[in-house]
Amino acid sequence: MDTRVPPVPMDPAAAAKSRRDRHDPEEMEGLFSRMLSRTRNVLPDPPVSVDGRLFALLPHDSVDSISRLPDVLLGNIVSRLPVKEAARTAVLSRRWRGVWRSTPLVLVDSHILPEDAGTAVARADARRITSAVSRILAAHPGPFRCVHLTSCYMEEFNGLLRRWLQILADKGIEELILVNRPMPLGCLLHSTFFLPSTFLGMTTLTCLYLGLWKFPDTASVKRATFFPNLRELGLCTVLMESKDLDFILDRSPVLETLCVESNIFKLGLRLVSQSIRCVKIILSFFEEIAVVDTPCLERLILSGGWTKDGVCTKVKIGHAPKLHSLGYLDSENHVLEFGNTVIKAGTKVSPSTMVPSVRILALDVRCGVRSYAKMIPTVLRCFPNVETLHIMSGETGQPSGKHNLEFWNESGTIKCICSCIKLLVFHDFRGDRSELAFLKFFFKSVLVLEEALIVMANGSFTSMEDMLSKVKPLGSMKRASSDSTITINPQGGSIWNFKKASDFSLCDPFAND
Repeated sequence: MDTRVPPVPMDPAAAAKSRRDRHDPEEMEGLFSRMLSRTRNVLPDPPVSVDGRLFALLPHDSVDSISRLPDVLLGNIVSRLPVKEAARTAVLSRRWRGVWRSTPLVLVDSHILPEDAGTAVARADARRITSAVSRILAAHPGPFRCVHLTSCYMEEFNGLLRRWLQILADKGIEELILVNRPMPLGCLLHSTFFLPSTFLGMTTLTCLYLGLWKFPDTASVKRATFFPNLRELGLCTVLMESKDLDFILDRSPVLETLCVESNIFKLGLRLVSQSIRCVKIILSFFEEIAVVDTPCLERLILSGGWTKDGVCTKVKIGHAPKLHSLGYLDSENHVLEFGNTVIKAGTKVSPSTMVPSVRILALDVRCGVRSYAKMIPTVLRCFPNVETLHIMSGETGQPSGKHNLEFWNESGTIKCICSCIKLLVFHDFRGDRSELAFLKFFFKSVLVLEEALIVMANGSFTSMEDMLSKVKPLGSMKRASSDSTITINPQGGSIWNFKKASDFSLCDPFAND
């Protein structure tokens, strides 16, 4: 299934504006491409494949068995075709004439592209897509099961976009993916291009992803605005204030999944929800992520955090009795807090600073940096019942201090290592002494370990012999859990699939496979 969001070259007008504002057009175009690429990685896959095709019977196949199927099965077939092919079924015969119009619409605008268009969307192609989308939305009576709009020039037809959104609201849209592209310079640099507030009237929505927009000011929105069916919400590089995010969360009583990607402005996230099960924060900065009251929260996924003006994101964990999976916590970019207690290296852990429900924990660490290494034992003590531990080993650069086995032995007993951890996945192993010292301490202490998977960092070893020489001390040492196995993955880790992180059919949201 091809789910790519095709790149769009910067148009001449935008390039000229960029020059006037002293922003290099090529640099800005590169920025847009990177933002679009990141957004693409978190957007849900459409329920239809661009490869679906409609074929006529061959001359010797005189019996049309498919047309004899019940209407419900014919509708199922049509719903799996790209919109161009689905609409074409209306001309097959009288039997098929009303099938497309009676089947909930699935529209993916990138599927309207000419087959020879490649991955780039020319302005002429985008305008043809825009025209086709207008005809399709007008022709189909609804309901609309799924609409992905990611290939149109949104800033050229703000009035038309408002009409589209009103049609979607009137015809019962369920899943809407709306990406503004190419992103206007004004939106990024001057914050002037607002998403029309029409979408706030879509009460039938079950899934909503917005990309590269400025969120409308909710201060003037009717208090009666409500999303009674919204279960999944994605905000990808959406410029908004805390009150606007609170507005959406407060009015989404069955919301289960929240995804925030590439938020580049100061924003506090306050989680109060009786329904939410998974929160994904990707490549974003928040001044604070406060889990206040989330009785159903099972997964808090953090990836690619960063500091702003030297300020780290404060991660405050309050009422979350079902929190099962947490990470990647990063001592460089995150500050962990329970109540009024900030977790620092050496903080004495008490029941009020523990989260006993967490079974899968992921940490992003740099073993060779003393200040970060000293945090690892303290953080692990906050999660005494962890059974699966993921360690993402960051590049250390110049080590600060000696982090040998004695350094780790001084940290004392850590309950989850001694009696709970059954699986360790150590990502991006480079063979540094500091990494080896931590792993030796771990293997010497862990009693119930069943398996350890060590994933090599790409490009860190000159040969297979070099790699094996680095891990040899781990295989020959005496381990506390003598029956455990150590598996080496020499190929390096694959890119973590953010979409899988909210797939509850998968036990481990941090697994690469």
